[in-house]
Amino acid sequence: MDIAVTGASGLIGSALVPALRSGGHTVRTLVRRQPRDSSEISWDPASGTLDPAALAGVDAIVHLAGAGVGDHRWTNSYKRQILDSRVAGTTLLAGALADLDPRPRVLLSASGIGWYGNTGDHTVDESTPGGTGFLAEVSAAWEASTAAAANAGVRVCHLRTGVVLSPHGGALARQLPLFRFGLGGRLGSGRQWLSWISLDDEIAAISFLLTAETVRGPVNLTSPGPVTNAAFTRTLGTALHRPAFLAIPGVVLRIVLGGLADEGALVSQRVMPGVLTDAGYVFSHADLDSALTAMISETDGR
Repeated sequence: MDIAVTGASGLIGSALVPALRSGGHTVRTLVRRQPRDSSEISWDPASGTLDPAALAGVDAIVHLAGAGVGDHRWTNSYKRQILDSRVAGTTLLAGALADLDPRPRVLLSASGIGWYGNTGDHTVDESTPGGTGFLAEVSAAWEASTAAAANAGVRVCHLRTGVVLSPHGGALARQLPLFRFGLGGRLGSGRQWLSWISLDDEIAAISFLLTAETVRGPVNLTSPGPVTNAAFTRTLGTALHRPAFLAIPGVVLRIVLGGLADEGALVSQRVMPGVLTDAGYVFSHADLDSALTAMISETDGR
């Protein structure tokens, strides 16, 4: 396939692009600078600049671009940046795809399990209505921004991704040094549910969805084995052969992280990948122990 990818420099994109190319696909990346060669396409979501003709002949688009939710403290201005970077870019891209003839077969557009809000101990899947909170509102607006492509007949999947685990980036990479020094511990009460997915499964699931012709709409990219934060802490400590008895009180997290604490570190989301498993996808890392063991073995060179 000829596949265009946005957000190619991020944690997921930087692993997805080489994986697709090694699978025999032609991959072109959308960049916000002058293209270096024919494998790059220039666009600027902030100014609404994207020439639809540059996407001519593309079979599929994987749209991952957006400001990092956990990259900065949530000031009002950064929350606006989180929202605008998703809605503006997705609206621009969906409109460009709708203008093409022929159009791409599929648009896989990033979203997040923030859609569900705080679910407590309740298990949710793609049939569950949206929740409340800033990230729920962002996810709803983000997904709605693909409307032009969907109305034009493009198969659209919303990739509601959980916490992506990788030793090379994201939350796990930030935690590993602390846990290696025996300074790891649960966050708040530790009873909140964590819905995670290994980076390997994230990439494989995206590749799977490129040709899963019957799948459209929301797709939860989370493992079928969500765990509580306390269980995650114990499992990571065991995998590293380090104690993990400390705890960071919720009040401290709220002081340090602001609004991100209640919708990130302390939020409880027990999300199941119903659509993905029903479509026949088989996880490489369905349980946390196997996922963390594989990642730590990789980083330790074993």
